[in-house]
Amino acid sequence: MRMAELSRESGVPIATVKYYLREGLLHPGERTSPNQAHYDESHVRRLRLVRALLEVGGLSIASVRETLAAIDSHDRTHDVLGIVQHGLPLNRGSADEGTEQWARRRVEEVAAMRGWRLDLRQAPVEALVGVLCTLRNLGHARLVDALDTYAEAADRIAESDLEFVAGLPTTESIVESAVVGTVLGDAALVALRRIAQANISARRFGDERRG
Repeated sequence: MRMAELSRESGVPIATVKYYLREGLLHPGERTSPNQAHYDESHVRRLRLVRALLEVGGLSIASVRETLAAIDSHDRTHDVLGIVQHGLPLNRGSADEGTEQWARRRVEEVAAMRGWRLDLRQAPVEALVGVLCTLRNLGHARLVDALDTYAEAADRIAESDLEFVAGLPTTESIVESAVVGTVLGDAALVALRRIAQANISARRFGDERRG
């Protein structure tokens, strides 16, 4: 297919396809003339992956390039997913040293209880430490007691996530699904939590009479 057809097939504008080619995010097509090239389904799949990484995952161009290089080098799927996870944006709060040490100890305790191997330099770990610090600084440290329950739920969700992607045929499709599933799955979890809270609140407090 020519570039115009590739654009229609993938839903990516021609100008964006050319940009991805210049940035090395899309491999060149097979030259059929000095000004034309032929593209195939591998280009369509790569464009889908690049869009997922950039538009859904919010990764930087550099992180996308690193992810694609790992895929093309046939690195372990686990390592490729690690690169993607590292690139997904997460907010990190700030706190005094004492509060941060307390939060890190709590995270380490939960990880030990779940049997998780923990790299304290990982962005998700830093983000969780930041959340715990913020809770303590706001005077809501008691909410940290729910962390064990959250971790148990996270374990079950992660098992479900990985069970699904493990059945996909290629590393590219696994990475694309993992990015979309993580970002949109997070949004779905927030929505489900609020639906559940509304229903449990109705059961617990719905019959209360105001004084």
